[in-house]
Amino acid sequence: MQGRAGGIAFDMKSADGSRLPVLITSTVKTGETGRPLLIRTTVFDATDRRSYETELLRARHAADEARRQAEADREQLREALTVLQRSLIPSSLPAVPGMAAAGYYHMASPVQLGGDFYDLFPLGDGRFAFFLGDVCGKGPQAAAVTSLVRYTLRTAALHTPDPVAVLTMLNTALLDRYAAGDPRYCTAVFGVLEPEGETVGVHLGSGGHPPALLLRADGRADYLPTPGGLLVGALPEASFATTRTTLHPGDTLLLYTDGLTEARTGEGNDLYGYDALRAFAAGLAPAPPRTVIEAFTGLLTSFGEGLNDDTALLALGRPLPSHAAGPAHPAP
Repeated sequence: MQGRAGGIAFDMKSADGSRLPVLITSTVKTGETGRPLLIRTTVFDATDRRSYETELLRARHAADEARRQAEADREQLREALTVLQRSLIPSSLPAVPGMAAAGYYHMASPVQLGGDFYDLFPLGDGRFAFFLGDVCGKGPQAAAVTSLVRYTLRTAALHTPDPVAVLTMLNTALLDRYAAGDPRYCTAVFGVLEPEGETVGVHLGSGGHPPALLLRADGRADYLPTPGGLLVGALPEASFATTRTTLHPGDTLLLYTDGLTEARTGEGNDLYGYDALRAFAAGLAPAPPRTVIEAFTGLLTSFGEGLNDDTALLALGRPLPSHAAGPAHPAP
């Protein structure tokens, strides 16, 4: 209809029975009056082109298969890392008589292990120990350090409830294991809950960790300062800061790792920081641990891509008399 047809692919059958790939182009030649006189048809040998197209299709198929396999491998890796990460934190928190507890762990990357950790466990005589911290680095090596830290803290707490002594034992363990060529260290806070009638005493020790937040029943929210504590595993003669406080009915103690305060926010990509954290906590107080953790989980989600580090949260509180102290909910 248009007087020309071009680039039509055919296979021509040769006299010997083989096939010859060709491209055919036909053009209508017309006379002065526009009347068709003849059709000129040209046949091109397309053997090389057909070979190229075949190789191209094969390469595309191989690339598609490689992409599918890579995605399957990434999914398996994500699942394996998720299982491994969950093995480094408690699957659930124990029920503490007269207390409520809740925890949360945010994984910033599904394909990279973080080094944050927390735990809560009984010591006997009605006392419970807890800890939370952050190992330097990421990946399998950080996970190995996290496992050592959790095991050491638990073991040390059974020998002595003194936070400084426990952190000192951890400091020694890290130096013994990693001092030769690849030093590893962490920030950590370790504490003991001691029931005292209607209240619960808290003895807290810190090794370079951000200060805990205390949400009071009267609506205040303040940091529990532990200045001067050094990183655990960095120096042979490390000193650790200690403090004491009392949880009254309606009070909640919140421990967190620096992924929270170092999240990036706003158009200026500024650090979230400690002032914003305290203001957010003050807007929640008074609140029981479960409510606090749920609120902070929402806050972490709101950071979006600005949250590029793992974050661990642990909240411990003394319920008001009207709140039944049931078992702690599982840690996500």
